[in-house]
Amino acid sequence: SDADRVAVLFVTVDPERDTAELLAKYVPAFDPRFVGLSGDAAAIERTAKEFKVLYQKQPGKTPGSYSMDHSAGSFVFDPQGRLRLYMSHGQGADVFTHDLRALLNESSRS
Repeated sequence: SDADRVAVLFVTVDPERDTAELLAKYVPAFDPRFVGLSGDAAAIERTAKEFKVLYQKQPGKTPGSYSMDHSAGSFVFDPQGRLRLYMSHGQGADVFTHDLRALLNESSRS
């Protein structure tokens, strides 16, 4: 199926809070095939800059609490690892589905 040809990865911008254990519980709640990725703060910062992902820690209302503001979107890579699509949050499922299906059809022909 087409779903079996797509790998979904969530990448945290909050490695301080998003431990491997937490990601292992949180990410599969969306779909059991999804994978959560983390790394050290420096690696995440480098990767975020490379993909122009913005994020910033915001202090919470109580001491020690915080939230993470971040840009939201999906990067779609082809089987060769080339970035092919960027879908911003709120763009709409119809547009995303159309473009993803076109990529899947393209890769099945090659």
